[in-house]
Amino acid sequence: MSDRYRFSFGRVAEHYERARPPYADVAVDWAIERLGLGAGARVLDLAAGTGRLTRALVERGLDVVAVEPDDGMRAVLVQAVPGVEARAGGAEDIPLPDASVDAVTVGQAFHWFETGHALAEMHRVLRPGGGFALLWNQFNHDDPLLGPVDEFLRARRPSDARRSSWRDRYDGRGFGPLEEHVFDQERPMSVDEVVAWVASTSPVIAAPAEEQLEIEAAVRRLADGHAGVVTIRTDVVVAHALS
Repeated sequence: MSDRYRFSFGRVAEHYERARPPYADVAVDWAIERLGLGAGARVLDLAAGTGRLTRALVERGLDVVAVEPDDGMRAVLVQAVPGVEARAGGAEDIPLPDASVDAVTVGQAFHWFETGHALAEMHRVLRPGGGFALLWNQFNHDDPLLGPVDEFLRARRPSDARRSSWRDRYDGRGFGPLEEHVFDQERPMSVDEVVAWVASTSPVIAAPAEEQLEIEAAVRRLADGHAGVVTIRTDVVVAHALS
């Protein structure tokens, strides 16, 4: 896993918080329902970033501890989600006791993990009957703007940083079958907002300034005639821990 991309987000944390769209409500609700979580359930939001998913969990009455390794991202998180418990730490060494949470959520990050170590740690901190939910907001291939944008960016993503790459490393040890669902979220989004979202992705953050300008110009060309609404795809994957 290339650290150049994996740890690129902290230096643009405030931009990331502004630019990234929220997760679809139906996607978050489905994950909570499949995990069997009621109000007050203890949830670890792992690699929580600036708190895009943390916020949604707190709003639903869950008792959330957010763990994030990057100081810059975590600083934005505690401002964006006042009062939330936030700790420094990573997926491969979670700073929580054994059997201390009812569920683990991961938004937009599981593909960055050292999968085997992370799964072992997630299993360790889960209580009996607990499970995990992985969420990703994606550039929807069926959207007339986001589809071409994703194709344009795909060549710039290293193979081990692509969201699909986690499946090649996932052995399911300690967890039951994966349950998956895809949700579409129609959302007003201007060309500037699409450009900002693109600029918050790791291949663009890590690119030289000249290349970043070239990417922005290319996205604006692709957006010629954009109608002002996009359909974002949210992928959700849930699994329960085996005893």
